Amino acid sequence: MKKNYIFLAALAMQMLPASAQDTYQSAKLIENDLNGTARYVGMGGAMEALGADISTMSTNPAGIGLFRNSQVSLSGGLLFQTGADNKVRYNHSEINFNGKKTNLSFDQIGIVWTMPAANRRSFLNIGFNYRKSRNFDQILTAANNLGGASQNRLTAIKYNYNVTKKENEYQLPWNGVDANYAECMAKNDQGFMDYLGGDYFLTGQYAKGYIGEYSLNFSGNLNDRIYLGATVGIHDVNYRNNSIYAEALEQNNSATTWESLSIDGQGYDVKVGAIFRPIEYSPFRIGVYFNSPVFYDLTMSSATDLTMVGGDKKAEHGQKADYDFCLNTPAKFGISLGHTIGQSLALGATYEYSDYSWLDNRIKGDGYINYYGDYVENSYSDRAMKENTKQVLRGVHTLKLGVEYKPFSSLALRAGYNLMTGAYKMDGFRDGSIDSPGALYATSTDYTNWKSTNRVTLGVGYSVKKFFIDLAYQLSSTSGEYYPFMAYYSDKEYESNVSHATKVDVDRNQLLLTLGFKL
Repeated sequence: MKKNYIFLAALAMQMLPASAQDTYQSAKLIENDLNGTARYVGMGGAMEALGADISTMSTNPAGIGLFRNSQVSLSGGLLFQTGADNKVRYNHSEINFNGKKTNLSFDQIGIVWTMPAANRRSFLNIGFNYRKSRNFDQILTAANNLGGASQNRLTAIKYNYNVTKKENEYQLPWNGVDANYAECMAKNDQGFMDYLGGDYFLTGQYAKGYIGEYSLNFSGNLNDRIYLGATVGIHDVNYRNNSIYAEALEQNNSATTWESLSIDGQGYDVKVGAIFRPIEYSPFRIGVYFNSPVFYDLTMSSATDLTMVGGDKKAEHGQKADYDFCLNTPAKFGISLGHTIGQSLALGATYEYSDYSWLDNRIKGDGYINYYGDYVENSYSDRAMKENTKQVLRGVHTLKLGVEYKPFSSLALRAGYNLMTGAYKMDGFRDGSIDSPGALYATSTDYTNWKSTNRVTLGVGYSVKKFFIDLAYQLSSTSGEYYPFMAYYSDKEYESNVSHATKVDVDRNQLLLTLGFKL
């Protein structure tokens, strides 16, 4: 990434001392991966009623109440992406970028401490666990025809609208991408209102980082019939994304944009849950749970460079933005069923629902001094972006199924399946024209409407005395529709700027190993 950045317009900085994020960037922080111990992953995570696995601390906290012995566990492995490439080729053009297709991952470490009552039928358990709730490592590439549309043309349309607008009309936000094109066109001695259409585009993106979740759990059971639990979680965000986007423009021009983006910060949430056996002498169990929103306090740093080439002329310009914002993710509700047959078979099923349209991007206020003399920050919802979120995101349904079979007491074979419906409406788009800091501070224009995610898992476990070892494999597949920029429609044909969807696929594979010891 080049270093010749300048700050965004000083006036904008003065008007907006704190900022909020946009829908598409923030939505990346909602979803949780299927991750934790290898047993949990091998059974597709369908253990919210079966319990007795430390990973249920992050979904249904009551699952920790089913432990009868103290336990420690440690998990890690490999995450690798199939079908990914660090090169993008299209119409005799090629761009290259750096992205790792295989990464080592430290995924979980935790302990559960059990304290049985005198009758040994009631327990009070305490647990602490770290797990990587989200692994951002991913390569995304796309290329397609533009049919005359372009990033530059969208900027020119904005400029033309703002110049000719009437006195009381709303002025379209001018973001970092627009500012770069304005400067480069001026340096090339071209009228900025020229509409440079595009022939085709190529893009490559490499995301990396994680969300780490630190959980403290208190749980127990009453007479081995009712299990209750609560978890307090701290979430640590470390997100990085580097991308390159290139367009072949008309009149033998070209434009190449680089973006570097990072999001860091912390959040907290609370989870509560219950498991009960409705029939006294049956192992059949029902679990219910509620996960509060994660309340995030975050910092984003982004930078973008643009290079335009036309004949023997070349122009470059860059922008940089750093700002703080708050984010509240949507809450999650779940119900789960679990049943065991003897000592050899366990069956689990879980249904979860979360309405992603409740994602709340929040602008930081000036804060205040409380009664004790401490400075307290406050925030308020970005209403314009909230409306955009409702138009883009929807409720997400997740179904998890899992089975474990023990041909011998020391050997376990596992399999699982997940279906998570798509969070994005297919007609949703990243709106760069709304009156929101999220639009003003943008340093890119692309977005992807992701569809449903399917996960298939397999696992095996072996135990000897107090030691156990588990291995799991997971294949997670999803597809989506990529757009390099929002569409603009006009009654005047020469003003329209529409890029059609490009299909993209992401297949991620995970190998996960857990080592554990029963105290």
